[in-house]
Amino acid sequence: MTNSVSTLVPEWEAVDAVILAWPHDATDWAPWLEDTRQTYLSVIKAVNAADAGVILLCRPDDIADVQARLDGTAKVLIVGAKYNDTWARDYAFLTCRDAHDAQAIGQPVEFTFNGWGEKFNALRDNDVNTQYLASLCQLPIQSSHIVAEGGALEIDGNGHLLSTAQCLLNPKRNDDMSLNDYREAFTSILGCSTFTVFQHGHLEGDDTDGHIDTLVRFTPDSGLVIQAADNRPDDEHFSGLTALCDECAAALPEHKQFRLPLPSMFNDDGDRLPASYANFLICNRSVLFPVYGQEEDELALSVAKQAFPGHQIVSVDCAPLVRQFGSLHCISMQVPTNTLRNDVLTQLKQGVTVYG
Repeated sequence: MTNSVSTLVPEWEAVDAVILAWPHDATDWAPWLEDTRQTYLSVIKAVNAADAGVILLCRPDDIADVQARLDGTAKVLIVGAKYNDTWARDYAFLTCRDAHDAQAIGQPVEFTFNGWGEKFNALRDNDVNTQYLASLCQLPIQSSHIVAEGGALEIDGNGHLLSTAQCLLNPKRNDDMSLNDYREAFTSILGCSTFTVFQHGHLEGDDTDGHIDTLVRFTPDSGLVIQAADNRPDDEHFSGLTALCDECAAALPEHKQFRLPLPSMFNDDGDRLPASYANFLICNRSVLFPVYGQEEDELALSVAKQAFPGHQIVSVDCAPLVRQFGSLHCISMQVPTNTLRNDVLTQLKQGVTVYG
């Protein structure tokens, strides 16, 4: 790939598929397994309705059960695999391509995944790309020894890459890498032309150290969707999220801000859950948008409709996902058009099938 023109593809560009990993009873979803699986089935249905297939990583023992749950209209390619957990956003490959040629072949790129700074065992997750997904692509996967997660990176159509200092500067990710070191690496690997790192913004209970996909997202027409807390001035998050909005205004003054309300959710142990409305998935002309059964859901959906007037906003109940401290964007990874092999695309359109 030619780094001078090959750039990480913005999420709103056309996609052929979305990668998911099916929850099983050996993952942390075990206490809420059926509720979580119902959310995944809703996501699969919404992705298919948005004219994209689903590449579903699945433990071999669960394949028959998954096939029985999906109806004949589903377009799902099941890939038998072993993985630690289901946060595909953070270990599935990213895609770069020639920024000036939408028909160029997508280049799969992977970073090293170490469980968000060695918080959790991630050895199997880190092997998913080379073991199972690389063979689906037209080009060989490019691998980097740098530890980084997809949820930590947000890019627009001009090559402007966003991330957060709290995440990148965790020493258990990349020892003593500086923000300038990251800038050089991401310019080389992801083709970014501008790199902004936010110092503020973090949700209590977030194991990722402040992934950007829980905080700030680009829209296709120079907008920023921000997980704010204007509706909760007495909340512990108010000052940090307000400071984040101020940072966004300083770094991207020409961008219109769409501020999301902040929900307040707790688990049975009284721990605050990092429920974020910014953790949505753009899939072709739809935005799959997380809702949590909270009073803020309707206002959040209204903000999303203002931010994405050219997209259909599709709400997905993600209350089961936030029990494990993540949400919709965290479980998914889009695959832009002209990245997968033609035979894979053909099989993906044939209903529910098993790869290989």
